[in-house]
Amino acid sequence: MESMISVVVVTYNQEDTIGRTLDSILMQQCHVPYEIIIGEDCSTDSTLSICRGYAEKHPDVIRLIANEENKGFINNYFDCILAAKGKYIADCAGDDFWIDPHKLEKEVCILENHPEVTLAHTDWNKYDESTQIASASARKPFTDSMTDGKQMLEAIITQTSIPVVHLCTSLYRTDIIHKALEEDEYLFRNRDFGCEDVQIVFIMALRGKIAYLPDVTLNYSQGKETVSTTKDEKKQFRFVRRVSDLSYYLSQKYDLNSTKVEDYFRYRIFALGMHAFRSHDADLYHEVLECEKAWKTQRDLKSSFLFMVMRHDWLWETGLLARKIFVTLKRGFY
Repeated sequence: MESMISVVVVTYNQEDTIGRTLDSILMQQCHVPYEIIIGEDCSTDSTLSICRGYAEKHPDVIRLIANEENKGFINNYFDCILAAKGKYIADCAGDDFWIDPHKLEKEVCILENHPEVTLAHTDWNKYDESTQIASASARKPFTDSMTDGKQMLEAIITQTSIPVVHLCTSLYRTDIIHKALEEDEYLFRNRDFGCEDVQIVFIMALRGKIAYLPDVTLNYSQGKETVSTTKDEKKQFRFVRRVSDLSYYLSQKYDLNSTKVEDYFRYRIFALGMHAFRSHDADLYHEVLECEKAWKTQRDLKSSFLFMVMRHDWLWETGLLARKIFVTLKRGFY
């Protein structure tokens, strides 16, 4: 029987968690058939052998795409999206896992009964890998059962911490994403944008209604260093720059130029400035100035002060010393 749902799992060096992820998908109790597409990107640990074991055990469900060379996350992910044969696509990262065996069933019923809905998503938990404790995520900005997606576009491109929609809780329409990839490959394949979920959620919101279920269906893995949670200031700078460039691209292409959007880019300029300041990297400082010009951002007072400090190396060093003393005293106080 042909699968109605394609569940995409991209993985690289996740030998400790990939089995947990696949088990959480295989436990799904759904009245329609589903397939699991695993995009294995030339791991250097035992991830590939684990995936092969699952594919051999579940040949009617699992399609293993073992890349012959490392594609990188973006191309690996969207190649898997294009390989999807189902009417709908779900997504579960190789270190996250679903905790509701009816997750797919609940969402596919919504999409089948409501053709105007392009994506259905749920609530989720943060999962601490070191303590194995799950805790509730922060409240979502859109909690109605259905929302006109166009009302969400501004929020999607200005999110800075919690996502408007966590893609690993979602089920969305394959034909829409396939068409969008064909129409604007740059939006999805540009590695300099550094993520894949914002684009997908944005396009789904642009094309229809978004359905929300308050049920918790996902444990989102935290505790390990990732591209978005690294403590390396230069790497964090690069991540913030990339997602901000994506937001700017979407804001310009779809004419989203509200006060909230302007405030977002001012915030991002200051955030990039702080990463440059803490790393004491003059090249990054000049890159922030380039971003400020490219994004046509009006500088606020705190950014003006910060950039004034970074224009003079002696003042920059003094500022770093003052910050170090402040952080030390703060830690001692608490």
